[in-house]
Amino acid sequence: MKIKNVLFTLAIGVISTSSFAQDNNTDAHNVSVTIPEVALLDLEASSGTSISLAPTAPTEAGLAADFSTARDNSIWINYSSIVGSTTEPSRNVSVQITSGALPSGVALRVTPSTDAGQGEGTMGAVGTSAITLGTTAQNVVTGIGSAYTGDGVAKGHNLVYKLDKLPGAFGQLDFDQSSTLVISYTLSDN
Repeated sequence: MKIKNVLFTLAIGVISTSSFAQDNNTDAHNVSVTIPEVALLDLEASSGTSISLAPTAPTEAGLAADFSTARDNSIWINYSSIVGSTTEPSRNVSVQITSGALPSGVALRVTPSTDAGQGEGTMGAVGTSAITLGTTAQNVVTGIGSAYTGDGVAKGHNLVYKLDKLPGAFGQLDFDQSSTLVISYTLSDN
């Protein structure tokens, strides 16, 4: 009986030792996760982003040129943005005339729409008033966070351009001052 007890004790000891001897059954490694900074903007339209604005000339003597027809809503702002919560928490889109000069007696205005809802994230906000364009940059969309609008027409913010005659300035209108302007939009950090 003693031999059986010794053999049994010895067998339990071997089994216990072999179950604890496996010290290489786990391992670990590092995984680096990086979120890229993204700041992309473009303008989209069905048939190019060059537009022409002009009042309708009168067809009857004694009538004024009709500026109500000098408008365009074919251009859309698309953007993709990933911000940093501590370094760059939000972005804005600004607009300005970067080349050319408006003819005397007129103003060029742009009104952006709210985002069309085809993307995801923290979309920028727009004001309710038209922005009168000039050579100084003005914010047209503010508070953009990490977001994307979708790419193409009917995605992002629609831009409505309007050419207006300044009050009392009909005498300043001069067809020799017709010009081409470059309107620039910039996505920048706050």
